[in-house]
Amino acid sequence: MIPLEPVTLGVGAALLLGVGFGSGPCTLACLPFLGPVFLHADGATGGPWRILLPFSAGRLCGYGLLGGAAGWAGLVVQDWSSGPWSRWLLGGATLLVAVALVWRRHRRPLACPSAGESPQVSLEPRPPLPALPGGLFLMGTAMALNPCAPLTLVVMAAATSARIDSGALLGFAFGAGAVVLPTLVLALGVARIGNRIRDRLDRWHSTLEGAGIAMLLLLAAGTIGGWVTP
Repeated sequence: MIPLEPVTLGVGAALLLGVGFGSGPCTLACLPFLGPVFLHADGATGGPWRILLPFSAGRLCGYGLLGGAAGWAGLVVQDWSSGPWSRWLLGGATLLVAVALVWRRHRRPLACPSAGESPQVSLEPRPPLPALPGGLFLMGTAMALNPCAPLTLVVMAAATSARIDSGALLGFAFGAGAVVLPTLVLALGVARIGNRIRDRLDRWHSTLEGAGIAMLLLLAAGTIGGWVTP
């Protein structure tokens, strides 16, 4: 462990740092992990928010916990961001989401066939799976624990405060700024693009879903192995 030079950072400054980070790098980092999940939304109640709310809640909790832990300890663990645990958590959460989507895909009910017809796959939305929002929450938490320069500054300021409440507040402020803009972009942009892709390529829907799951599995393996860095 290493002591810190005093770093002072207000809640407003932490919020602005989060907005700056969320306006670019954060959105790009989230796209590969959330894009394939949107292909499975298939008109479920709540639309993209069923995906984004647990993911964003996980990120907020991750930032708050990180700031609170730094404030409680009054110092920063040396090389806290370089350990493998954060990528293991992200890779494991991504794997959980992929497995949940595979299970959910195979639970699609069959429509009752008419006389002389073969069973058809129902187009009704598939039932939700509890593991999916849990996996998305863990994925968001793990994304929040990955290093970036603005977050490091917030953690240093939280440690300087030497108070768990002040540190957690700084973390939540940064998280609020980092989460709001990417959530809106993903909800209003990427989710709609995913819907249009499904509408225009309806007959390839199953293939697209399979490709999305395969991408998540590759991301999970690459993140755990250290080949993919969000």
